[in-house]
This record gives sequence, C-alpha cells and structure tokens, in this order.
Amino acid sequence: MILYSYWRSTTSYRVRIALHLKGLAFETRSVDLVAGDQREAAYAALNPVKGVPTLITDDGTALTQSLAILDYLDTIAPEPPLLPGDAILRARILGAALVMATDVHPVNNLKVVQRLQSMRHDQDTCVAWMQHWMTEGLTAFQALIPDNAPYCFTDTPGFADICLVAQLYNAHRWGVDLAPFPRLTQIETRCLALDAFARAQPEAQPDASP
Repeated sequence: MILYSYWRSTTSYRVRIALHLKGLAFETRSVDLVAGDQREAAYAALNPVKGVPTLITDDGTALTQSLAILDYLDTIAPEPPLLPGDAILRARILGAALVMATDVHPVNNLKVVQRLQSMRHDQDTCVAWMQHWMTEGLTAFQALIPDNAPYCFTDTPGFADICLVAQLYNAHRWGVDLAPFPRLTQIETRCLALDAFARAQPEAQPDASP
C-alpha cells in the first residue's frame, strides 16, 4: 500500500498509527501541505478534497478521509481490533473519537488557519483560536471516557486513542494548557511507549523537518 502523508498532519498520523498497529507494510509518499503539493492536479485527481491522507490499496484503489481508512484497515486486518464488537461500546468509542476528528480538527487545520490569516487575523489570534477549540474538545473527550481503563476505554489502544494522541500532538505544538487533562496525558504516555505509536510520530517520518 502507498500512504500519501504529511509529517505534521494529524490525520496522516492517525493512519500511520493504525498501519503500524496492524503490522501492515506501506510506502510513504510526502505531500507538502505548506508548499501546496495537495493542490497539484495529479494529486487532486487522487484526492478531490486536496488534503491528506490518501491510501492507495494493493489493488490500486484510492481511499480518503482518515476515519474511513481506519475502518478499512480494521476490516482487512481485524487483529488487533480498533473497535469492539459490542454495539454500545463501539458507539461510545466512535462518539469520543469523532469529537477529535469532526469537532476539533476541522476548525484547526491548515486551510482554516490560512483562511483566518487571509482575513487579516494575526498569528496570536489564530493561535488563540486553535487553543480554544482544542481545549473545548479535550474537555468533552475527557468527560466521555471512563476513568478505570489503561487506555481510553479498554485494556488496549484503539480508535479513540489514535484520534486522541494525534490531536494531543497539535495541543503540545500550539501551547494548550494540558494541566486540566491528566487522564488524557496519562493515556498519551502509555500509547507513545508502544512501538506502533512511536514509529508513527511526526518527527520520526522521512519528510520531517526542523
């Protein structure tokens, strides 16, 4: 498989974690979002959203949107599972994961911040915007997960943990006060101690830059 990715993209980070957890081989191809590679015609033909990640499957199919890709990977490689079979628990895990993926990430991604800047908002205002929405989302996420499991919901990391760790990378990067979220930072520490998460970290990617 081929993963079109950008090292600092939190959505790409999610997919890298899942690929490593599943032990699936893949080739990384860098899409430099800052340079605008995602808007080039050849890439836009693969991913009309003009973003990352894009996963090219073994049969040449182009898949987009990180959570759809995670669901695909969980289907073709069921072990270890990212989502449980129990319907209620599955819905609760997805609900928490979607806080990060649909409430927090979309209003903090590069194209939104660039749009704010084009509307003459300065850097401090843009950073405050990102910090606000990340704090809102992390507060909701922490309230949605139980306090009696090593990871977000169970004894092993899964869908919610993947989305949390990727978003916490951005929270650290932009100086969000994480003191109110001890449960979440404890989960992050446990996850990053695992090889799959460590190998997926942005700074470990071939296109990482200072």
